[in-house]
Amino acid sequence: MRLCREFYFDAAHYIPNYKGKCENMHGHTYKLEIVVEGDIKKDGMIIDFSKLKEIVGREVLEKLDHRDLNKVVENPTAEHIVNWISEQLHGKIPICSIKLWEGSGKWVEKIVS
Repeated sequence: MRLCREFYFDAAHYIPNYKGKCENMHGHTYKLEIVVEGDIKKDGMIIDFSKLKEIVGREVLEKLDHRDLNKVVENPTAEHIVNWISEQLHGKIPICSIKLWEGSGKWVEKIVS
């Protein structure tokens, strides 16, 4: 069974070695979807929504929200940000997939399991 929770954060970045608008510092409101997969445990849940929020908040959002992403991820494309998020959460929750929306209408997804 799969369970998903959405998160939001605001951050700025620029893409190094890129020619175009994104070579300049700019910001986005990101939507992050974390999908976990597993069996229903004795408590009736795969994972408690509050526990998921706590882990993602501590491991990801506190490090990215209202930050310069270039100081966190070497080349902060949406693809590299998702890989960084995956590394932060690895082994802490049973991740199935991570989807990151960069503004509206643009997203990247990493299938983990």
